[in-house]
Amino acid sequence: METKKIKSALISVFYKDGLEPIVRALDEQGVTIYSTGGTCQFIHDLGIEPVTVESLTGYPSILGGRVKTLHPKVFGGILSRRDMYSDGEQLAQYEIPEIDLVIVDLYPFEATVAIGAPEQDIIEKIDIGGISLIRAAAKNFNDVLIVPSVERYAEFLSLYTQQEGATTLEQRRRFAAYAFQVSSHYDTSIFNYFNQQEQLPAFKQSCSEVSVLRYGENPHQKGYFFGNLEACFDKLNGKEISYNNIGDIDAACSLMDDFSETAFAILKHNNACGLAVRPSLLEAWKDALAGDPVSAFGGILITNRTVTKEVAEEMHKIFFEVCIAPGYDDEALAILRGKKNRIILRRKNFKMHDKVFRSVLDGVLVQDRDTVVPTMDQMLQSVTSTPITEQQARDLVFATILVKHTKSNAIVLAKNGQLCASGTGQTSRVDALRQAVAKAGAFGFDLRGAVMASDAFFPFADCVEIAHEAGIVAVAHPGGSIHDQDSIDYCEKNHMGMAITGFRHFKH
Repeated sequence: METKKIKSALISVFYKDGLEPIVRALDEQGVTIYSTGGTCQFIHDLGIEPVTVESLTGYPSILGGRVKTLHPKVFGGILSRRDMYSDGEQLAQYEIPEIDLVIVDLYPFEATVAIGAPEQDIIEKIDIGGISLIRAAAKNFNDVLIVPSVERYAEFLSLYTQQEGATTLEQRRRFAAYAFQVSSHYDTSIFNYFNQQEQLPAFKQSCSEVSVLRYGENPHQKGYFFGNLEACFDKLNGKEISYNNIGDIDAACSLMDDFSETAFAILKHNNACGLAVRPSLLEAWKDALAGDPVSAFGGILITNRTVTKEVAEEMHKIFFEVCIAPGYDDEALAILRGKKNRIILRRKNFKMHDKVFRSVLDGVLVQDRDTVVPTMDQMLQSVTSTPITEQQARDLVFATILVKHTKSNAIVLAKNGQLCASGTGQTSRVDALRQAVAKAGAFGFDLRGAVMASDAFFPFADCVEIAHEAGIVAVAHPGGSIHDQDSIDYCEKNHMGMAITGFRHFKH
C-alpha cells in the first residue's frame, strides 16, 4: 500500500505525558516541527528547536491565549489537497508550508467540570483552536494524519517507527475516525453542561470508554458496555463481568441506594427474590436468603454494609454470581475468593445516571430516574378508619421501595422488614398477587399481619379481597383509579389499613 512520508508536524497539546518519544522520533527523521505556547517550551527543553507558530503566521498569541493557531498559514497548510494543482499554487503564492501531521490534546473540559470549578474556569477550558485543528486534519486525511488525544500517542509512535516516518491512507483514515470521535464527544460534553440549565429537548450522550463483552443478552448477540466500571467498583475477584451481570448489578445498586438501614438483597433477572433489613448484617443475610432460597442460586448479592467473616461463611454455602458491598474484612474476602469465578465487587462512591434511556423503534426513549422514596408520614395516613401501626408503616415503606424496583405488574408482600414474596412482571395485577401469595406459602411464610404494596392502583376491589383472605392487614398503592372507593370500602369493612401514596412506580 502506498505510503506518505511525514515531513512537517504541528504539535499543540495540553498534556505532555508520552510526548517526548514522539518528538524525538520526529526530530530523528528530520521532520520540521511547528508548535505553540507551553508545548513549544516543552520541545525546546528537550534540546530540539521547533518553529513557533507566531513566526509562521506573523501574529503573536492574543487574547490571553484564546487565539494562537487560527490563521490561514496554519489551516491552509493542513487543508491543502496535495493532488490539486490550484491548492499548491495558492500555498506557494502565500508562502504557506504543507503540514503532514497534527498532534493535539484538548483542554480538559470534562475534568474541569467534574471538580466543580467556577463557571469562568470551565468556559476557558472550551478548546477552540485545538478542536479546529483536529477537524481540519481529519477532513484532509487523504494527505494528513491527525493524532487527536494523548490516548493515541502510543499507537502513532508504534506505526511511525515501524514504517520509518511514513503512513498509509488506511491508517490516516482510522486516525481521522478517532479524531471525529474525540471532537463529537468533546462537543457533546459542552452541550450537556450548558443544557443542565437550558433543558433543550435533545438527546446527546457520548462515552469514549468501552468494554467489549463476551456477548450480549444471549451468546448469538454482540455486547458492549460504554462506561467506566472501574469508577464504580474495585473488582476483587472473579471472571469477566457479562452483559447480564451488568444489568443485574445496576438493578441491585438502584435498589440498595433507597435503604439506609442495614440491608441485604438477592436479585435474579433484575428483580429482588430476597431482601431484609435487620440490626445485624448476618440476620439480614439469613432472612434475605429465606425469602427464596431456590431463586438465590446463581443470584446477585448486595449489601450496604461491610461483609464480615461470619457473614461470608454463610454466603459461601450457596452458589452466586456476584457480590457487591462497600467493603470486606480481610478474612471475609479470603473466604469469598474460594470460588475463582465468583465476581466480588467493592462499590465506590459513584452517582447513578439521573436519566434512563433505551433504544426503541428508530429512536430513543428518555426519562428521569424514579427517585421517589416513600415516607413514614405517607404510610401512617390511613384512608380507612383502621389505623396503620408504626411497624406496619415501616413494612409498607419497605414494600413500596421494593415494588418500585420490581418489574410491572408487581405486588410485594412484606412482614417485619423482610420480603415474604413478590409477584413480578405479570400482565394482570391479580395474577401478580396470586403468584406472590402462592410463593410465600411455598416458602413457609405466615402472611397474617403482613402488608402489601402495589406499583399501580387497584382497578377493582379483587386485589384487596385476595390480600385480606391471605392475612394481609395493610396495603399501599398510588391510587388514581375511578374505582378507588371500591377498594377503600372493602378495606374499611374488613378492618384493613390503606395508604395512598400518589406515586405510581411502573417499571418495564
